[in-house]
Amino acid sequence: MSYAISWASWPFFAAGLMPRMEFLPVGPLAAAVIVIAVTEGRSGFRAWGRRLIRWRVGWVWYAVALLLPVALVLVSGFITMAFGAAAAPGLEQLTWSGLLTVFAVRLVNPLDGPLGEEPGFRGYALPLLQASRPPLLSAAILGALVTLWHLPLVLFLGLSVIGLPTTFAITLLYVWLFNRSGGSVLLTLLFHNSQGTFTVGAFGFTAADAGRAELIYFLAVVLAVLATVVLDRQAWRKAPRSATAVGRFPLRMRGR
Repeated sequence: MSYAISWASWPFFAAGLMPRMEFLPVGPLAAAVIVIAVTEGRSGFRAWGRRLIRWRVGWVWYAVALLLPVALVLVSGFITMAFGAAAAPGLEQLTWSGLLTVFAVRLVNPLDGPLGEEPGFRGYALPLLQASRPPLLSAAILGALVTLWHLPLVLFLGLSVIGLPTTFAITLLYVWLFNRSGGSVLLTLLFHNSQGTFTVGAFGFTAADAGRAELIYFLAVVLAVLATVVLDRQAWRKAPRSATAVGRFPLRMRGR
């Protein structure tokens, strides 16, 4: 359903009835609302809602959610410059007020990635996957689904091809953060928002330097994922109960 909603304009574009393909990031959010309403009702919305607003987590996870994406971008940008890229002109144009404005708008806009994706992919799909699978396998499955969901952005809207494997890799970081925060969609929403507010594109690299920066960013994300797997193995063995859908369904839904 997420695919159907987000890709809804693709057939019309292919038939020449629309001038361009319009990708709708709200698909996962809308799909979660529809599926919960049809299959679970109020009890499902209550469980889903608790995950969406779960804010009582350690401060360190807020720091991870907000600062890890920034750190990955900064490391990627400075390594790119160390390989000979011109000094980043884009950074001179950034202002705190501008960044905070973008961050605030993206946080509440369902037609943007964070609010459009997180309640559906991490808030609904991931707990279902983790109810019967270990976190690493769940992350791999979700990563593949989320990556393919982004395909129209590469085919029609200019996203670099390296964005697809990057999406798969960073999904594992989302899963790790979701589980370590006890199943908090709020934390993954902040992570997603931080990731999209300050990007490698902010450095202003052009031509080959821009492509090199995106590749380095992908490698930085992969290294961050490997660090969680090696240094925090416990997080990948079993998801906490609060990050799964176990015990959430009404009796009539169990066993379907």
